Amino acid sequence: MLPPGPILLTAPQARVLGALIEKEITTPDYYPLSLNALMNACNQRSNREPVMDLDEEEVRQALHGLQDQRLAGPARGADSRVAKYEHWLGEAFNFSRAETALLSVLLLRGPQTPGELRGRTERMHRFEEIGDVLAGLQKLMEREPALVSVLPRQPGTKESRYAHLLSGEVTAATSSSSAAPEREAGGAQDERVARLETEVAELRQQVSELQLKIDNLFG
Repeated sequence: MLPPGPILLTAPQARVLGALIEKEITTPDYYPLSLNALMNACNQRSNREPVMDLDEEEVRQALHGLQDQRLAGPARGADSRVAKYEHWLGEAFNFSRAETALLSVLLLRGPQTPGELRGRTERMHRFEEIGDVLAGLQKLMEREPALVSVLPRQPGTKESRYAHLLSGEVTAATSSSSAAPEREAGGAQDERVARLETEVAELRQQVSELQLKIDNLFG
């Protein structure tokens, strides 16, 4: 069922939703997430831009807002002493795995180039070519209402950046303050850098996932 009315997420709501989507795919054995595990997922130091420091109350409030918009909330039918939480994006939009991975990374890391997205989605969905990334982005842009937009290319850059629209329209000025400067080398170098970044972050991610397992086991 589609959310009632237009979607407009706060920054904490976007982070919570993106983290729930990511963890469902990358750590399915420990999903849905406890509140503590979800808070840690939101506050990871790797694969998050910007890094946040949300407390339990902020995560709870974000979950309440997402539940009002029918995007996430308490896990249905969960048999556990500890309350668990899940996203309901599939019910709302019936995404493909490619669309789900792209939207999750855009929620977690803000506006990015197709090359960056290809490297950063690899643990959730493998895109064989940049064209496959662009096709997935196009599907999100063709939704009614659109869920992704392409931003005006910045001076001195060769690739456009894409942004999710679940928190409203994104302007080039807004995105440039948090985006790392792009280099003249263009798409091929962007892709190589994104892949290297993914590999460097892998060890940190493994530590985070071990922490997630502990949080879910012991609440």
